[in-house]
Amino acid sequence: MRIVVLDGFTLNPGDLSWMGLEELGECTIYDRTAAEDTVQRADGAEIVLTNKTALPSDVIERLTKLQYIGVLATGYNIVDVEAARELCLPVTNVPTYGTDSVAQMVFAHLLNLTQNVAHHARTVSDGRWCRSPDFCYWDTPLVELRGLTMGIVGFGRIGQATARLASAFGMKVIAYDITAPAKIPQGCEMVKLDDVFRLADVISLHCPLTPQTENLISEQQLATMKRTAFLINTSRGSLIDEQALADALNNATIAGAGLDVLTIEPPDEQNPLLKAKNCHITPHIAWATRAARERLLNVAIDNVAAFLAGRPENVVNGVLP
Repeated sequence: MRIVVLDGFTLNPGDLSWMGLEELGECTIYDRTAAEDTVQRADGAEIVLTNKTALPSDVIERLTKLQYIGVLATGYNIVDVEAARELCLPVTNVPTYGTDSVAQMVFAHLLNLTQNVAHHARTVSDGRWCRSPDFCYWDTPLVELRGLTMGIVGFGRIGQATARLASAFGMKVIAYDITAPAKIPQGCEMVKLDDVFRLADVISLHCPLTPQTENLISEQQLATMKRTAFLINTSRGSLIDEQALADALNNATIAGAGLDVLTIEPPDEQNPLLKAKNCHITPHIAWATRAARERLLNVAIDNVAAFLAGRPENVVNGVLP
């Protein structure tokens, strides 16, 4: 069985082992694959694994020996799952590996916004504290989280993990989800979406990207938020109308934003958020702790092993034996 990994570097830049996958078949691992090279590299493979290298219908149809597609991530929009289904090719993902790491990144951004840690540390490195006439200084308001309201949009695993951290900081938690969980965590209140935007001091996005959620954060929604509110997005960049958010930040409609995702990644240099006021952007790394990547790799290998055993797991397009 020939296995090809099209873009393994992001998942495993060298600190993890591919041994478990290599034990399952003849394995070729590429760090990165350009779109024009995908067919040539995957040709002849029965199993193809991809992270962000796209597999559209025209590519899938040309891979005549292909039997299985594994996505090395939770989101699988880079694969034409309908085309794969028509060809009876199962597509799998890795749904739960990064819950705690992503929730942790929410608070990395939030604590930076409320304490401006990076800025103040940089001024100390620049020698400003050494020259200060006072024993301390701060350039922005320092905000205590206890007593503030955390609003969570999308209340699945990651949303609920974020809620638990917010509660530990003494925050009140309100949440919205199109489908309320069967059991609402203690101390959390489910509210209408409009109430999240109106009442929250911090809004954290954790919903999937669908036609209904694309540009969910619009000029209209931003206008209903508190001027002191912060927006955090560790989910999908296209949940936000980026020009609307840049305008809201530059006009002080809201106080700040912490983003780990953008609509186009890597971003275009003209993306308005890159220079927006009090907008802090990290390069889609919430998922990338070593612990989370190791879990991802292990589940991806288990997915391949399950397919080879005739009992595929984590299938996202309904193709089963």
